[in-house]
Amino acid sequence: METFQGNQKVLSGFRKQFYETGNFIRFMFRFFRELIRPPYELRELLIQCYKTGYQSLPLVGTTAFIMGLVLTIQSRPSLVTFGAESLLPGMVSFSVVKEIGPVITALVCAGKISSRMGAELGSMKVTEQIDAMEVSAINPYKFLVVSRVLATTLMVPVLVIFADAISLFASFLAANIHGEISLTRFFSAAMSRFDFVDVIPAIIKTFFFGFAIGMIGCYKGFNALNGTASVGLAANSAVVAASLAIFVLDMLTVQITDLL
Repeated sequence: METFQGNQKVLSGFRKQFYETGNFIRFMFRFFRELIRPPYELRELLIQCYKTGYQSLPLVGTTAFIMGLVLTIQSRPSLVTFGAESLLPGMVSFSVVKEIGPVITALVCAGKISSRMGAELGSMKVTEQIDAMEVSAINPYKFLVVSRVLATTLMVPVLVIFADAISLFASFLAANIHGEISLTRFFSAAMSRFDFVDVIPAIIKTFFFGFAIGMIGCYKGFNALNGTASVGLAANSAVVAASLAIFVLDMLTVQITDLL
């Protein structure tokens, strides 16, 4: 009897997850439909770009600076052991630009941006502000969701580029702790390891990271249940789901890039 009840719970969990996935896919397809339909909420888009991009710069910049500093300090002793200290700028820049920079920055944005969107829209749903917008002949999905998702899709790549530059500068500072290398020589050595095909896929995947962060955060908030506790649950689940989506998308893009 206990085994039967356990199997029923597992099946119920799979069924719930299946329905949740279907609702999310429908929610996502609605974004593309509403995106091309007028009117266009340009003012709200600019506001969300400001909140998503500019207000995230201090946190992203601090994280990127520490990331470049630590990576350089930790990597240098191993390279010195093998007599390959001259490869340090290229190794750090290659690691930061191709993988570490985009993923870490996206995770930081998932924690800050996705949780904010989940909490904002969740509180609006609980207090029936979204229902009031529908009564007032305002499309709440277009005003609240489309502008936020589009803002994250556009701003996360900009934040990643900013983070990469900060990380490389921090790496330059760390390289000068035990030696002396000019800024021009350091960046020449760092950029000499790159080809066009190395940088472009790393930038393209950040658009998908931004889209996932905004879409998941808005979905969790837009579909929050009644009650104040659901606001915190929406914010928390948005961060967890967005972080997991970033790792899955990164795995897929690496596999696709490797095949190409």
